[in-house]
Amino acid sequence: MNKYAIIVGGGTGTRMGGNLPKQFMLLNAKPVLYYTLKTFFESYDDLQIILVLPLEYTDMGQEIIDAYFDKERVRITAGGNTRFQSVKNGLALVDKEAIIFVHDAVRCLLSKELIHRCYRQAVESGTAIPAVVAKDSIRLVTEEGNEAIDRNKVMLVQTPQTFHSKIILPAFQIDYKDRFTDEATVAESYGIKVSLVEGEENNIKITRPIDLVIAAKILGDRSQGL
Repeated sequence: MNKYAIIVGGGTGTRMGGNLPKQFMLLNAKPVLYYTLKTFFESYDDLQIILVLPLEYTDMGQEIIDAYFDKERVRITAGGNTRFQSVKNGLALVDKEAIIFVHDAVRCLLSKELIHRCYRQAVESGTAIPAVVAKDSIRLVTEEGNEAIDRNKVMLVQTPQTFHSKIILPAFQIDYKDRFTDEATVAESYGIKVSLVEGEENNIKITRPIDLVIAAKILGDRSQGL
């Protein structure tokens, strides 16, 4: 089966502060984006990557590709004003039937095992959404106030959200809605039931400066086999 990974880094990451988008900030002397791409490149030899970046940073993305990776396996396209539009721009470059991973560029600590797990589930059921069980107590805000929810029934969703192209390509032809926070919500609006797979605690999203410190520690532990 053909394989595509759409790596979405279309935002500018204002919560991190500074002028540089978080996917280009340095983590152990390399850009955050480097680690994300490296894991996908190493997961499957036949996987093609579509990198979605802000238009003004596509040249910087190309520099990373040229420095570290096989540029024949990567295409870069510009992002849109929303995640939905950025993913749609990436999907427009998929030109054959495939399993498609959609992954946040700044979730740079995912493992090859997670990618393989998502692939197997998507081949079987057409969809694979990685998620982990919530550890904190959960409360739902209502019009009357708030109420406790059983946290064992609450799943925290991650990426790569993975789909057969026959599902995700037509799903992204529907009109955009504000509730589309990820690809799973788009698929559900199209009438598709999604399948969850086990995510990873370390598959964090780099959004704040402290996340870079945490990521550096995790990478350091991995290099020591911890």
